[in-house]
Amino acid sequence: MFCNQCEQASEGTGCRDFGICGKNEDVQCLQETLLYGLKGMAAYAHHARRLGKSDEAVSAFMEEALFATMTNVNFDVPSLLEMVLDCGKQNLRVMQLLDEAHVEHFGQPEVKEVWIGTKAQPGILVSGHDMLDLWNLLKQVEGTDVLVYTHGEMLPAFMYPKLANHPNLAGHFGGAWQLQKKEFEVFGGAVMVTTNCIQEPKASYADRVFSNRTTAAPGVTRLTTDDFSAVIAKARELGPLEARDFGTMPVGFHHSVILSKADDILKAVQAGQISRFFVVGGCDGAEPGRNYYTEYAKNAPADAFILTLGCGKYRIMGHDYGTHLGLPRLMDMGQCNNAYGAIQVAAGLAQAAGCGVNDLPLSITLSWFEQKAVAVLLSLLHLGVKNIKIGPAAPAWMTPGVFKVLQDAYNLQLIGSDAKADMTRDLARA
Repeated sequence: MFCNQCEQASEGTGCRDFGICGKNEDVQCLQETLLYGLKGMAAYAHHARRLGKSDEAVSAFMEEALFATMTNVNFDVPSLLEMVLDCGKQNLRVMQLLDEAHVEHFGQPEVKEVWIGTKAQPGILVSGHDMLDLWNLLKQVEGTDVLVYTHGEMLPAFMYPKLANHPNLAGHFGGAWQLQKKEFEVFGGAVMVTTNCIQEPKASYADRVFSNRTTAAPGVTRLTTDDFSAVIAKARELGPLEARDFGTMPVGFHHSVILSKADDILKAVQAGQISRFFVVGGCDGAEPGRNYYTEYAKNAPADAFILTLGCGKYRIMGHDYGTHLGLPRLMDMGQCNNAYGAIQVAAGLAQAAGCGVNDLPLSITLSWFEQKAVAVLLSLLHLGVKNIKIGPAAPAWMTPGVFKVLQDAYNLQLIGSDAKADMTRDLARA
C-alpha cells in the first residue's frame, strides 16, 4: 500500500512513519462510519421524498459528506468525527420528515390490536418499510377477495387509521427479516418486498416473490412501477391460503400517543410508581448473542415500561409483560425510523420534568445489524445521549481508538454476556 499522509510505501496496513495501526486506522473507521450512516439516512430520505418531504440542507450535507470520504480529501480525525456527528443531526431531520409524512398521509397514529394469522382467501404478504407501496397495493386490491398482510417492519402500518381501516388489510404474519426463508415459504401466497431486508429466496417460492425499484434479488420478479397487477395475479393463481389464527398483538405507541399521557407519566415517576423506562430494539440479525435482548427485557421489573421499535422488537415480543398503571408494559413504537419518536418522548419528558435526557430514569439498549441502525445511533450521539448499550458486538470496522473516544464522551458500551447482571446495573443507576 501507499500512505497518502507521509507519501511512503507501506506493507499491509502499516505505515512506517505515520502509524496507520493507530491514527490512520481511525481515519478509515470514521470514514466508514460516515458512509454507513449516510446509507441509512439515504433510505429514510428516499421514503420521505416519495411522500413529498425533502430538505435541501440534508441533500447538500450528503453531497459534502460523500465528498469528504474521497481519496486525499480528509484524513483529519477531529473534523471527520465532527462530520460523523453531523450525520446524526441530519438523520434526525430526515426521520422527522418521514414521521410527519406518515402522519399526514395515513392519519394520526392510534393504538391498535392487530390480528396475527391468515384467512382462507388469496393473500399477499408485504415486507420491508415502504408505507406508500402498501397503500398503493391496497387501492389496487380494493373490492376483490385478495387480502393483504404485513410482515416484519410493515407491522406498524396498523397504527395509521387510513391503512388499518382498509378492508383488504387483513392482519400480520411472520417476524423479523432473517426468518423470511421459512416464513415466506409457509405463507403460501404472493410476497412483495418493498425495501431491505430481502434475502436470496429458496427455489421453492422464488417465483411468487416480487420486489420494487432498487430492491432486487436473484430469481425475484422486480417491479419498476407502482402497477402491482402481476402480484395480484400471482395471488389469485395460488388460490386461498391456509387458515391460521395466532391471536393478536398491540401496536401504535407513537410518540404522540405516549406524550399525550406525559403529565400522568411524570406524576407516576415522582410518586415512585415507575422505576425505569427501557428502550430495547433496533435491527435484528441471526448471529449468536441476540437472545441477550430477550433475557434483558424479561428481567425488567414489574414497575418498568419497555419501549421497542424496529425488527428487534421480535426478540422481546414472545413474553407476556402484563400491564402497569393500566398500560401495557411493552409498547411498540413502530419501525426503526420511529427512533425519532423515542427521542421525542425522552425530550418531551425531560422538558416537562425540567431536567436533561440523561437525568431521566431511562436505559437504551440497541441491537444493530445494518446501516439504518448506524444512522440512528449517530442521531442519539449527536443529541448527547449517554450510557447507550449496543450489541451483540461492536461494528466490525470500529477501531479501539474511535470506540474509546465514544466511550469517554458518551459512555457508549457493549452489551455484556449476562443480561440479568446488566439489568441489575442499569437499575442501580436509577
